Amino acid sequence: MKGLILSGGKGTRLRPFTYTGTKQLVPVANKPVLFYAIEDLVEAGITEIGIIVSPETGEQVKAAVGDGARFGARIEYITQDAPKGIAHGIKIAQTFVGADKFILFLGDNFIRDGIVPQVNAFRDGAMHAQIILYKLDDPSSMGVAILDDAGRVTRLVEKPKQFVSPYGVIGIYMFDPHVFEAVNSIKPSARGELEITDTIQYLIDRKLNVRAHLLTGGWIDTGKMSDILEANRLVLDVLGARNDGQVDSASIIEGRVVLQSGAVIVNSTIRGPVIIGERTRIENAFVGPYTSIYHDCLVQNCEIENSVVLEQSAITGAPARIADSLIGRNTEIARAGGRTRTIKLMIGDYSKVGI
Repeated sequence: MKGLILSGGKGTRLRPFTYTGTKQLVPVANKPVLFYAIEDLVEAGITEIGIIVSPETGEQVKAAVGDGARFGARIEYITQDAPKGIAHGIKIAQTFVGADKFILFLGDNFIRDGIVPQVNAFRDGAMHAQIILYKLDDPSSMGVAILDDAGRVTRLVEKPKQFVSPYGVIGIYMFDPHVFEAVNSIKPSARGELEITDTIQYLIDRKLNVRAHLLTGGWIDTGKMSDILEANRLVLDVLGARNDGQVDSASIIEGRVVLQSGAVIVNSTIRGPVIIGERTRIENAFVGPYTSIYHDCLVQNCEIENSVVLEQSAITGAPARIADSLIGRNTEIARAGGRTRTIKLMIGDYSKVGI
């Protein structure tokens, strides 16, 4: 069985971060979202993995992931020349997949508890396809599955305008080679893409065995800032404490805190769950619960909580506590000089600031 991860897409909901980087490399608890997908596949015994990348961000993904050896996997890269849909990603991976069953994992999906049970059921069963569902009050922004009494999938509806089912289809799919007949037969939708819902419906209409697994653990589609913060909370909730850094005698560490190699805490309070990245310095500061600060950052003379800070950023002397925030890489936030209370900012297009 092989793995296929989609790591293209423009990530418009995470701008301005995705102007300069791919959304799948935004960190959750100091680990890129994409790495969780790779680790989930390897944990399920899948070590031959293809990653579909775009021409714009493919080199970033390759530089971050490499050949897969660090994950215990062998990774091959497949370039999708334009965002033509999830099913198009399957279509261009046919040579890589061959005659094997495979798991399709959208690289911005995050499942806290992994996919081992679902993969084992698909590997050992007689299913032609398996989709993973998540019960929601309002799944109208995604594909929705309708099931019969035996749990077989009878119909998929993409972004229904009226309520038809509470079961949203999340971005992890399992297929045998019959799927290639589907992706080579369906036509592009009105938005010019080969849709995954049309692909699965093709299999259903031909009476193939399409089953569903209802997920009960934590799942997030990390497409927006609020999603990144929620996924960060899910990971920090189960992260064990570890100290590979340095803490001076004037500092207080409370709760579950991870200090990665080279992290330095000076005259500060860290209240977990928190993770502080490699070579990051926290000085005269308060870092509150559910905060992840990535590597090579400086947090000084300020307070921050429930936030994610990307690498090589500096927050010094912010005039108020920072909360519920996603702060990009190589960012500087500082108190402006002068006698008046002033906030000085430089922010990108499509950003949001609450003051």
